[in-house]
Amino acid sequence: MELSKSFVDVWITYFGNGSLLQPLWDSLRLNYKDYLRSPLFPVALTVSSYFVFCIPFLACDIMGEMWAWIQQFKIQPSRRPTASSVLHCASVTLFNHMFLVLPASVAQWVWRPPVDLPDQAPSLFELLSGVIGNLLLFDFQYYIWHLLHHKIRWLYVTFHAIHHQYSSPFALATQCLSGWELITVGFWTTLNPIILKSHLLTTWAFMVFHVYVSIEDHCGYDFPWSTTHLFPCGFYGGPSKHDVHHQKPNTNFAPHFSHWDIIFGTHSGTSPSSSEKDTDKTTR
Repeated sequence: MELSKSFVDVWITYFGNGSLLQPLWDSLRLNYKDYLRSPLFPVALTVSSYFVFCIPFLACDIMGEMWAWIQQFKIQPSRRPTASSVLHCASVTLFNHMFLVLPASVAQWVWRPPVDLPDQAPSLFELLSGVIGNLLLFDFQYYIWHLLHHKIRWLYVTFHAIHHQYSSPFALATQCLSGWELITVGFWTTLNPIILKSHLLTTWAFMVFHVYVSIEDHCGYDFPWSTTHLFPCGFYGGPSKHDVHHQKPNTNFAPHFSHWDIIFGTHSGTSPSSSEKDTDKTTR
């Protein structure tokens, strides 16, 4: 009985409300309160995460055949990004961040009051289910948006065509987007945690994970440790599925999962053959 009581006392002392994340949350909110409460924090978190996550995949592209053990996982081995394509995507991304994201962030910082940090952390289950729930909601929203921007030619030519300049995607092409698309994606990423009433720690975890899987979808490599291999029965598409979308633009509209494409008949789970990879052109 005494041993059981001691265990409960230790659990309460170190894990607070029973969440394994409580010590982490307490450390963050007590030591970095002013930073975390700022409206600029989510923006700084996602932008910095984007460029950090791009670096390993960009290194794989730059090293090329020098890293032969990596290149065996290249989805389209005969197509690697050129220096001009990398510079183009980087310049578009930096332009959007400088003239769209930065002004919007400053306006948000001026007009929006600092957020309150709750005392309690989410449970590990709440965080994981919240991240997956936000991804699923975003998947539905972007599927509809994406489908319309391919089916309605004016929307495609005006807003979405820039993203399809590359039929063999690579990491930095992830945010090679029109300003309209970047704003739309950012709006849903910000709104969805509010709709689902997610804890701030869950919200930030979702934002960072969403940035990572978006880059992974465009990276051009299907590694054994890719997120798609964590889900059974092809439920999660991953880089191979999205690579097919860039080769066959009228398929695989959902950004991450496969169920909406399967339901509406737009799913293509088979990657084109090697000869098709070399000759297939993006249609507009």
